Amino acid sequence: MNPNPIAAAEERIVSERLRRKLNEVNVAAQNHLSEIQDHVNFTLQQAYFKCAYECFDRRRNQEGISNCVENCSVPVVSANTMVENEMAKFQERMNRSLMVCQDKFEAAKLKQIKTGAMADMESCVDQAIQDSIQMLPHIVDRLKASLSINNYNGK
Repeated sequence: MNPNPIAAAEERIVSERLRRKLNEVNVAAQNHLSEIQDHVNFTLQQAYFKCAYECFDRRRNQEGISNCVENCSVPVVSANTMVENEMAKFQERMNRSLMVCQDKFEAAKLKQIKTGAMADMESCVDQAIQDSIQMLPHIVDRLKASLSINNYNGK
């Protein structure tokens, strides 16, 4: 049973379009999260190193120094964990939306509704991606509030 070469070519084209749409999400996420990453990587990391530097006091024993440094790392570790958790939830929601699109496509194939099945799937995926991208500012606002990041640089 030879697969239909036209259908295979159409699937490759749609697959490439879908890959580009997923790349859009990655770019949008990086753009939206840049201010938060900047805060974590510079403001919190800088505070951590200043705090940790102060831990190295000859009046402290090794355990005291280690405990002090560990306490200094709490804000950075907490912030990274918070960002990772939010982004994992974001990814999970998007994956569920994309799975619904895939399920609709598979159901159309089972029902042998060939016409428009690929276009419907592409449209469904596009909507899921756009919905996900539109959620990013809300996620960023929640993270900013949790991390007490004031808007700066006119953002």
